[in-house]
This record gives sequence, structure tokens and C-alpha cells, in this order.
Amino acid sequence: MKYLNIVQGRFLSRPNRFIAKVEVDGVEQTVHVKNTGRCKELLLPGTTVYLEKSSNPLRSTAFDLIAVQKGERIINMDSQVPNKVVEEWLRERDFLYDLVLIRPETKFGNSRFDFYVETLKEKIFIEVKGVTLEEEGIVRFPDAPSERAVKHVEELIQAKKQGYRAIVFFVIQMKGVKIFAPNRDTHPEFAEVLEKAVLAGVEVYAYDSYVTAEEIRLADAVKVMINLENLKTFLIPKPLLKWYDMEKRTLPWREEPTPYHVWVSEIMLQQTRVEAVKPYYKRFMENLPNIQNLAEAEEEKLLKLWEGLGYYNRVRNMQQAAKQIMEQYAGQMPGTYEQLLDLKGIGSYTAGAIASIAFGQAVPAVDGNVLRVMARYSMDARLITETKTKQSIEKALKEIIPKDRPGDFNQAMMELGAMVCVPNGTPKCTECPLQKDCQAHQNHCELEYPKKAEKKNRIIEKKTILIIQDADRTVLRKRSNSGLLAGLYEFPNMEGHCVAEEVLQYLRDRGLEPLHIKALEDSKHIFTHKEWHMKGYVIRVDELASKAKVAKEWLFVEPSQTKEEYPIPSAFAAYVPYLNIRQGKDNFETGDKKK
Repeated sequence: MKYLNIVQGRFLSRPNRFIAKVEVDGVEQTVHVKNTGRCKELLLPGTTVYLEKSSNPLRSTAFDLIAVQKGERIINMDSQVPNKVVEEWLRERDFLYDLVLIRPETKFGNSRFDFYVETLKEKIFIEVKGVTLEEEGIVRFPDAPSERAVKHVEELIQAKKQGYRAIVFFVIQMKGVKIFAPNRDTHPEFAEVLEKAVLAGVEVYAYDSYVTAEEIRLADAVKVMINLENLKTFLIPKPLLKWYDMEKRTLPWREEPTPYHVWVSEIMLQQTRVEAVKPYYKRFMENLPNIQNLAEAEEEKLLKLWEGLGYYNRVRNMQQAAKQIMEQYAGQMPGTYEQLLDLKGIGSYTAGAIASIAFGQAVPAVDGNVLRVMARYSMDARLITETKTKQSIEKALKEIIPKDRPGDFNQAMMELGAMVCVPNGTPKCTECPLQKDCQAHQNHCELEYPKKAEKKNRIIEKKTILIIQDADRTVLRKRSNSGLLAGLYEFPNMEGHCVAEEVLQYLRDRGLEPLHIKALEDSKHIFTHKEWHMKGYVIRVDELASKAKVAKEWLFVEPSQTKEEYPIPSAFAAYVPYLNIRQGKDNFETGDKKK
């Protein structure tokens, strides 16, 4: 639709719904306002407006106010336009290709719908609504309470029940918006009836418009958000990223976020605190600075570099993935989410982190921190341990992740969960950028979310740990290459909690003559599904290597060797000091301190 005789003016005031005062060429004019809605956020003093000069010289007002400038966007506010542009669009058959009849203003029940339309197969009622209210890319209707709008939707529900196809068509009188939603703040009854209509089968469409001072025409479909909780999700990015820009931590892997750096850090950070990871990350990068080094590393060295982080299969899987990358991608990390998922040990979270942070792909990275934030934000009662819950949240976040800052968005969500929406203790809601829209916070029930299944009781295994030493060496043995702590080194141990005499007899049976035995402190180590409750002894014996009956799998090592050559898992951390070495995170000479 095109206008004629457009002039530009400066808005001054609006004495009532029907007229406004506008300065045109330095002269104050009284102009007709075709949109009798509130439009308060548009018609601000000094705002540029666009007027169409009337061709009727007998009119008391010489101009109609038809559009307003809002930032870089022109918003059409002619209330007669929505029906006109929809009719043009229908006649062009862009929406209904087999259209045979268009009848404007057709009565049904106690209402008159904007259009009655027939195709070769269907009879359709269409109600059209113009939308001018916009905030941060979200447009809403109505901008003021409208009982008439509620009545129209109720009548459409009845039309649907009687076999008609029923449509509500929202014409967004501007371009470049993200979503349409009913205005629950201004008129909750309209939102409720629209939600009821959708459930009854009434179709809801929203299209934005190409708008200039002289023209308006329908452009592109806009996502319709009827559900309030889904709408609130769209409000997350702006305050979250603003908070992240001010509060994000300086971390070594963020300084140079190459695909390899992101990958290694994300695997290390799984179930390990950031501060604990820093020295491991530094040492790993010093020894294995690139994918080729990782692929070619000897397993013993690899496990020693990982010692203390636990879950050793993770680093084994990393090496297998590195070999894949060398063979399939010439040593370069593949750049798409789908390709990353094909690598050994990389799941949806890690693939999302690498793809978004290192390659700028707009894909989510949902870990436990993100699940917790979203569960509280939406008061989501689903179990976060279930795959379908995670998949649903991934889908929701994929719709809102900013295409220009996907990596920052994912890191911000994780940072928020780690630093503010914390897992243990009371979350720091007063510091949270999402507190205004967080449902759990608004209902004072933050600690009730997220929902988790009841934990199964872990299997408890009792063990007696033996630190067997002669004057120079200590006994270690290598665990099986499969199962728990596969391929790592441990102290010999006995099942159950044994007394000193049982330990001494165990050693005598193996040809050793104990010279001294000392009980050590008890220790406990928790795995995912089991616990080890350990009792320890340090035993001094005579020479080790000359004893023929000693188990073949026993290794006699000097303490200095264990520092570089033999990876001992943290399950035995309480007993490692008796080797006169330091293990795991205490084995690093760095300036980092635990916080």
C-alpha cells in the first residue's frame, strides 16, 4: 500500500485520542490521529512523524498522522492499514493459492470479522489486528485493554467449532522484530483467550512489514509466542551478556580460545572446579601443545599429566579423538557441531562449547550449570538427569542464542551457574542479572530446583591399603586395562579391613619378612556408584627384589620414579605422602591458591 503527499513533522502533543499537535515547516498544525490506541511510547515530544495531506479541503484537519520514527525504524500507526495490506496479500495468493472469494466485514454470531474467505476446499474467517508496541525486538498486542479483541477471539473459537477455518492475523507495522506475544501486562484476559483459541484449533499468524514514509507491505513471518514461560526465555540474552561483560573471570583458556584450548579445558572442567583445573591445564599445554602431540603421546605420560583429575577414560578418549583428527581432518579440529559429535568422547555439551566458542556457531552448550539456571528460571519440575529434559532445554536455548555472540552466551550461562546460581547453598540472587524474570526467585523457592531423582545408595567396598617398602623402594602394581581406574597404578591391597596380624601373615606368605608395621589413618574415596572405605598400613621389609614368592605384578619403584612415570589415582591420595612425593594438584609449583 502506498501513500500520496507525505510530509515530515515534529510531534508536539496529543490533546486527545483523535488529534495531535505537530509542527510542520515551523507552523503548529492540528492533525488527525488514525490510530486511537495508546501509542504513548511512540508519540514523544520532538519525535519525527510522517503525515499524509488530505485531499479534502473541507476537513477540519489537513493531515493524517500515519507513521513515526523510532530510532532507525519507521513504525506505521495507521489503524486502517492492517486490513488493506492483508487484503492485498490475499489477492496476490501468497497465503491461499486456491482463493475464490474475499468478502470484507462479514458478520458471524455477535461479531463482524474482518474477512470471510473461501478457497476451493475451505471456508475461512480471518480477524486482523495491527501491532505497534515494540520493546527489545518483542512486539505485543494490545497496547491497551480491548474487550472488543477478546470478543472477536471468542467468536473465532465458535466459528472453528462450527467447521470453519479460523485465523487471527497480526500485522506488525514495522520491520526487524524477533517475536510476537500477547500483552499479558496490559490485558491478561486477551492472552488467556488467545491461548484458549490456539488449543481449540484457531490459527495465529504474525507478519512484519516493510515500512517507509510512503509505503507499507507485508514482509516476513514472525515467531508467535503464546506461552509466557517460552516468552521469558527470549528475555535472557540481553541482561545476561551485559552482566558477563562486566563480571566474567579471566581464565587461561579464554585468553586464546583456539579449538584445541577450548576442547582440553572443557574436558578438564567436567566435574572439577575452575581453580583446581588451572595448573593442570598449564602443565598439559606445556607438554602437549597441539593435537598432534596429544595423538602421539605415550599413554603412561598422558595418564601422569592427568593424574589427580580423575575419570581417566576422558583423557584416553581425547587421545583417540586426536588420532581421528589426524587421520580424517589432517590434524585440524573439524569446525561444525555435527563433525565434532563424531569424535570419540565428545557429546552434545562439549561439541556445543567448541563449536560456539572457537568457531562462532550458534549452538547451545548445556551442562549442569546451565540446567540448574534454566530449571530455576522457569520453575521446571522435570528431572534434569533425564535426557529428554536436557534436549528440551537445548532446543529452547537454540532459539535465543545470539548469532553474533554464541560463545559468549554459552560461557555466560555456565559462568552464571558457577558463580551466582550456585549448586550448593543459597544462590546469590541479588547478584543475578535474570532475577526479575526468574520464576523460582519470584516465588521464593530457589532451593527447590532443579529436581533430581533420588540418589541410589552407593556400594561400599572395604579395603586395606599396604605401603610396602624396603630401604630404597616401594611396591606398586598396575591395575587391569579395563574397569575402574583401568591401567593406573595402585598400592597392593587386601579386601576388607584387616588387622595388623593378618597383614603380616599376608606378607610372610609371599616370602617377605616384615621388620616394622605401622597403622595409618583411615580414608574414604567416593566414585559415582561406589565408595572405598580404606584402612592403611606402612610396612618396612627387608630386600624386595630377591623374594621369589612376591607376586609377579608387583613393581619395585624408587619414590622419585613415581613423580614422573607412574600415575597413581587420587583414590589413594591419603597414602601417597608415605612415598615422600606429592601427587595431583599438590605436585604443581604454581602461584595459584585454592579459593
